[in-house]
Amino acid sequence: MIFSYQLPKRSKQRQAILNHHLTNEDELIQQLIQYLDLNNSAQKIIQNIAQDLVIKVRGLPHLATLDAFLKEYDLSTEEGITIMCIAESILRIPDADTGNALIQDKLSSANWRKHVGHSSSLFVNASTWAFLLSGKMLRVKHDENSELEDTLSKIISQSSKPVIRQAVQQAIKLISNHFIISSNIQDSHKKSKEQSNAQFRYSFDMLGEAAITSEDADKYFEKYLDAIRHLKKLENNDPVLGPGVSIKLSALHPRFEYHKYESVFNRLYPRLKSLANEAMRANIGLVIDAEETDRLDIQLDLFKALCQEPNLRAWNGLGIAVQAYQKRAFYVIDWLIGLAESTKRRLMIRLVKGAYWDSEIKRAQLLGLENFPVYTRKESTDISYLACAKKILANTDVIFPMFATHNAHTISAILHLVNDYRDFEFQRLFGMGEQLYSLIISSEKFFYPCRVYAPCGEYKELLPYLVRRLLENGANSSFVNQILDLSISTEEVVSDPVLSIKNLSTVSNPKIPLPKDIYKPNWLNSKGMDLTQENTLLQLRENFEKNFEPSWNATSIINGIAQQGETNNVYSPSNHAHKIGKVTWADKKDVNVAIQYASRAFPSWSSVSAIERTNYLINFSKLLELNTHELIALCVLEAGKTVVSAMAEVREAIDFCNYYAYQSKKLFNAMHNQAVSIFKVQYIGCGVFACISPWNFPLAIFVGQIVAALVTGNTVIAKPAEQTPLIATRVIELLHQAGIPNDVLQLIIGNGEIGESIVSSHMIAGVVFTGSTYVAHEIRKAVCDEQRCCIPVVAETGGINAMIIDSSALLEQAVVDVIQSAFDSAGQRCSALRVLYVQ
Repeated sequence: MIFSYQLPKRSKQRQAILNHHLTNEDELIQQLIQYLDLNNSAQKIIQNIAQDLVIKVRGLPHLATLDAFLKEYDLSTEEGITIMCIAESILRIPDADTGNALIQDKLSSANWRKHVGHSSSLFVNASTWAFLLSGKMLRVKHDENSELEDTLSKIISQSSKPVIRQAVQQAIKLISNHFIISSNIQDSHKKSKEQSNAQFRYSFDMLGEAAITSEDADKYFEKYLDAIRHLKKLENNDPVLGPGVSIKLSALHPRFEYHKYESVFNRLYPRLKSLANEAMRANIGLVIDAEETDRLDIQLDLFKALCQEPNLRAWNGLGIAVQAYQKRAFYVIDWLIGLAESTKRRLMIRLVKGAYWDSEIKRAQLLGLENFPVYTRKESTDISYLACAKKILANTDVIFPMFATHNAHTISAILHLVNDYRDFEFQRLFGMGEQLYSLIISSEKFFYPCRVYAPCGEYKELLPYLVRRLLENGANSSFVNQILDLSISTEEVVSDPVLSIKNLSTVSNPKIPLPKDIYKPNWLNSKGMDLTQENTLLQLRENFEKNFEPSWNATSIINGIAQQGETNNVYSPSNHAHKIGKVTWADKKDVNVAIQYASRAFPSWSSVSAIERTNYLINFSKLLELNTHELIALCVLEAGKTVVSAMAEVREAIDFCNYYAYQSKKLFNAMHNQAVSIFKVQYIGCGVFACISPWNFPLAIFVGQIVAALVTGNTVIAKPAEQTPLIATRVIELLHQAGIPNDVLQLIIGNGEIGESIVSSHMIAGVVFTGSTYVAHEIRKAVCDEQRCCIPVVAETGGINAMIIDSSALLEQAVVDVIQSAFDSAGQRCSALRVLYVQ
């Protein structure tokens, strides 16, 4: 019905991955600490090695350029954030006016003078001077008197905005060039052989990710193919000793997501297999990079399919990256070990800590998940990393370990775990950690190999990678930042994550609220589902197939009684079984009866305390949550919504209830506090409200209108769109179940004429309407006739919604938002994009 493809059967190891997606952080970390089993002696040895590394790096005369830059301009400073904002956009802007405006907006308020001469790095100081000169010219009011600044002001007073823009652009290019090795594979490979670079192994990442179109995917595929074929020309290639290539699956398919499972396998997998075959013929390593957590399951399925290809089994260059910040990481390692054993091959595993943490946290909160898929503390990620490393090192017969980290404590812990074992490698990012790993490579004490993850490409392709690296390593809590900060003791820089965790009252970070708590203390966030996870999808499908009939219709409920007349098929729940009954739609007589009931019920309902009415809303929100699967199915089957849109609508309905309940309590408390005042304001309901909702949001808007009217003491005649009566019927049943009296809330189902007869009644005290502007005007005319005073009409109507995209925006990212805004909910929503302006 909803799932057109057959999900593969899952092994016990794979099910463990699925089960730990949103697991409890406190419990899992305790299990990983027990697995690590590091005694006091081992912890002390690790600490000593780590401190020795930090002391030696700090004692070197010339600090690594990019590390030094991230230290000077970390993201806890206004200047660091400013640079990230400018770096993300300035070189993309083609017109002078926009470039000037961006620079003036960002540079003029920052304090660049405090960074002058602050770093021992020539690279950092050159960048600082460019920003200082530009900022000083743009700043209207000078800082405190300074002879240096007066001199600078005289110099730059003869400059112009084009000069400033060029200076800033050069500074950003200078920064960006330290993130990429070169613009193409030929120059990148040549550069990897020069001077100090030659002591490292290399894995080349051809920049390009998240293809938006098929043409993008074609281009990125050719770039990967070109890189592999260039390396193929080299003599004596070896997957371990020689260079390799890293690829992103999102670059090979414009819709690399779980919902496109069949399309991904039909279109992406042949390309992936082609690249793997080419890499095997070149005898180089090919590693699949890790991406966002919602792509993990389909990524693992693709990787498994590759491992099972008969002609690839003799090649040991196939690898995959695993993110330790994911709670599933430890179980992913288990599954990969089992996969290697079953396919009788040795796999490469690149263990990383993860680079999408901020977006993963925010996505979980946005979706209202029960927990986070990633750890909320850096120490937890470090412990997970070491537990995964230990598991890998216990299975080196089927796994070639690749440990990607810039953290001295993590490195020393791995050195302790490997003992005298040598068949593995460390990895670092290009432009970072060079001095730390030069010690590891050249030291007689260590002499372990290190591979550089080296992005190559043009600047316009660097932006997503650049911002990710700045976010990942620009935080003042990152090791890259702290190792160069002499104000932080070496003991603190290399603190043991296990000891740090044990000293905390709770492992999970209390400063990062769980998704359900993001609106606390006011109300709870509505509970959502991650529809990229197999367990969720299977449960949803099971509920759909078990509980629902394919053909339904609806009824009018007047005073809670189904009126008999013409018969239609109708949905009627009874103990979660769905039956067919005989019912009819309303006529004008039914409308009059309903309004009379509601009018008589108004005095008693309006006298119900605000707190009691609020409690009804809270009860109803809980019933909506309990019946989420059923309501999603109704929205899909009757309104033609996607599962994603249907789930969002159920959550919005729940949020309406919680929000209005909170506002009602807030208003009630304000009224209560006025009791001692001379001037007292009293809020009372108006009477019978007509709530008329549209078909495109048959649940959320329908619920929002009704609960707002009810909680403020009004009785309600609810008329849904004639296309979606079934959803409305179920909502009214749940509202009655929550305690709303039958005569206080009544459902009228019919066409536009029935709606007209409702609003035309002189017993109607107000109207809430969502729909077309034309109908809203007609309602206004109907309620403002000569025989009665105008009554309140709250109308949300159609409009022209525009989006303006200037040249500072990354078009590849904007495309996703444009499509979602214009076409989500089949384009049928008030906020849908209608006009798009692109500079």
